[in-house]
Amino acid sequence: MDGSPATVLVVDDSQTKRYLLVSWLTRAGFRVVEAENGAEALARVDADPIDLVVLDVRLPDLSGFEVCERIKDAHPAIPVIHVSAHAVDVVDRAQGLTRGADAYLAEPIEPEELVATAHAVLRYYQARQRAELLAERLTGLADTTVAVHAAPNFARLLEAAATGAAQIFKCPAAVVAETFDGDCIAGVSAGPDAGAEVVPWIVDDTGVPTGSTVRIDEPEHWGLVDWPAGDTVTVAAARLREDRAPLYVVVPTHTQTARTPVLVQLAQAVAAAVEGQRSFDEEHRIAVTLQRSLLPRRIPEIAGLDLAVRYEPASAQTEVGGDFYELVMLDGHLLMAIGDVAGHSLHAATVMAELRHAVRAYAVEGHQPGQILHRVNELMRTLLPAELATICVLLLHPPTGRVRLASAGHLPALLSLDGKVDYIEHPAPLLGVRARRPDDLEFVLPAGATLVLYTDGLIERRDVTIDDGLAALAAVAARVDDDLDAFCERLVVELAPSEINDDVAVVALRRR
Repeated sequence: MDGSPATVLVVDDSQTKRYLLVSWLTRAGFRVVEAENGAEALARVDADPIDLVVLDVRLPDLSGFEVCERIKDAHPAIPVIHVSAHAVDVVDRAQGLTRGADAYLAEPIEPEELVATAHAVLRYYQARQRAELLAERLTGLADTTVAVHAAPNFARLLEAAATGAAQIFKCPAAVVAETFDGDCIAGVSAGPDAGAEVVPWIVDDTGVPTGSTVRIDEPEHWGLVDWPAGDTVTVAAARLREDRAPLYVVVPTHTQTARTPVLVQLAQAVAAAVEGQRSFDEEHRIAVTLQRSLLPRRIPEIAGLDLAVRYEPASAQTEVGGDFYELVMLDGHLLMAIGDVAGHSLHAATVMAELRHAVRAYAVEGHQPGQILHRVNELMRTLLPAELATICVLLLHPPTGRVRLASAGHLPALLSLDGKVDYIEHPAPLLGVRARRPDDLEFVLPAGATLVLYTDGLIERRDVTIDDGLAALAAVAARVDDDLDAFCERLVVELAPSEINDDVAVVALRRR
């Protein structure tokens, strides 16, 4: 922090007396500025960084007592020493101290007494300054810790960390970290009132030990922002594990106090949030890879039918879910299925894999959709008793268009033909629930009709009802594009949010 001499404002209308006070304080090492009356003193205190006021009680415009009160109202921490040659009795001294002064000296004043009193009140003032600064910074540290742990992704985390560091230390700041993919990026902020952005950056991590370290470095080594001229930068590095790259928080050196306690704590807090985000990204990557590996590798080509699918995993900041679909030809019939396992996690994705394989296995054995769901339900209740899922399964005979459909709590299939949209309702309990299931639904898919199966991520929103979502889907699906892939794309673009918070699966089938 700044180690320059304290600035003292001497306020007295007597030029001779003011000269003496200024001389004594200047020889003692203080920086001294002057004012002749109360109005000038108040203007000086508001405009300049004043550390101490030496104030005569009798002034030509305002009383020293009133000036002291107004100074304390605007700047409670600035100490005030009253001096007086006339108001010297006990009542005057008591009034001065009662109305805010930190000391009261009656003339004649000895130079040593004035200087000693100035040092005494400044010690308290400086201790209070340090305490207030630390309290303010710790409050900012707490706010920043909450912000970085609440960040939805890695980039937002570094932006929150850089913004927090700039606000805590009232200066430019940079926070550098390595993502789960090994990309080194930095969140940078030009100052406490500026926003933050993320930029690529490369750091040499050689020799950085595990734990927290602080070093002074040259600004040109961290050319991320315009650092204050003539100053170095202080770099706090936090490395939680030997196999992880360290995190760096960089700020100008003049902002730091002894032992840099807040900077070190900030680096440790952000490093913990970064580690959590890295682990989350790793799990999400595994789950998405698992999901994609278990979905059909290709869409079958079937005479007289057009098929298209669209699958969008949840955004990177959200845990992956258990959506799946199936398209496969078995004994001259198309098995078409779509399902959603309850929950959003790697575990949900593994349950999804078990259900999809079970559906395929029972279909290969030749069972009809209702029997497939009955057997899958028994399997779940026996081996996965704590799980729930929805699913819709149908078998389609391509030459005739005959469809046999069974559902287990899934959203109704949509049928679009010549601009008219209908929902194929088949109410039935979820998988994982012991309850009577209805008979299979049988119907003929008309030539030219398009059948759409989908998961709830396409239509469900926190701010609308499920009926509103179904109505929106019906409105968009009334027109079916000639290109069925384009149709599925349009459904997702127009209905799903820009930042997908739940998996979205869409399977469309058109009978020519």
